[in-house]
Amino acid sequence: MSDEYEIPEDLLYTRNHVWVKVEDGSITIGITDYGQKKLRDVVNVELPSIGQSVEEGEVVATVESIKASAEIYSPAAGKVVDVNAKLADNPELINEDPYEEGWIAKIELVEERDFGDLMEAEEYRKYIEDLESSV
Repeated sequence: MSDEYEIPEDLLYTRNHVWVKVEDGSITIGITDYGQKKLRDVVNVELPSIGQSVEEGEVVATVESIKASAEIYSPAAGKVVDVNAKLADNPELINEDPYEEGWIAKIELVEERDFGDLMEAEEYRKYIEDLESSV
């Protein structure tokens, strides 16, 4: 079941289908392959502002598809230091390449965080399988 979804090993995942790439003092976030497939055709992305402060668990972006809209929650407190401006004109990049071209924002962390509450690829794969089997 989860074999049909791309789940890179080097990322972390939230239960809201946000992937997190942890780099020196900052994170890059986006929607997982599973998340974008559930949304279907993405038609609009409301990006945060560069310089905007975000709290952990706060909505940092909204992704709208023809089917639904999804709020993207920040997995950590910090300051938005970069956004994927390409998504303004090409929101479909989230569908086409969710982990590379379809990233949403980079957030500079306000403090060190271990991200132990996020799932690694194998845990996320199992999480998706459980979701799919409960439908």
